[in-house]
Amino acid sequence: MKVILIKDVKGSGKAGDVLNVADGYARNYLLAKGFAIEATAKNINDLAGKKASEQHRLEVAKSEAEAAAKKLNGGVITIKAKAGQNGKLFGSVTAATVSELIEKSYGIAVDKKKIVLGSDIKAYGDYSAEIKMTQGVIAKMTVKVSPEE
Repeated sequence: MKVILIKDVKGSGKAGDVLNVADGYARNYLLAKGFAIEATAKNINDLAGKKASEQHRLEVAKSEAEAAAKKLNGGVITIKAKAGQNGKLFGSVTAATVSELIEKSYGIAVDKKKIVLGSDIKAYGDYSAEIKMTQGVIAKMTVKVSPEE
């Protein structure tokens, strides 16, 4: 019997796969538990449409990420911070702080989890940061930490 998996099934396949399985396994397990639907012509057509729309959505998201990365690439973010006498900051500059400043400066919302700082920022100076926009799209920026006046 041909079935289309709705959910990932360990040992059988991932969601969206079309499988040819034994009738008993299909009826008593996959269909009964809601892991699969029967592979009729209509269901196969629906699956093809869903895959095409998902692919289109991914392409649009990637093109938007590339445009944002082009804007951010080579940019400089300046952070004003207070420090002690030896130039060591009170606290540190985090990815969340960088994310907020990117949104203020460039108008691009970047998740703090997608920002990779070269090292901990605990003193004045210039630091490199990578922003992983999406798979394969990375923007490199400079984070400049200067004294607050």
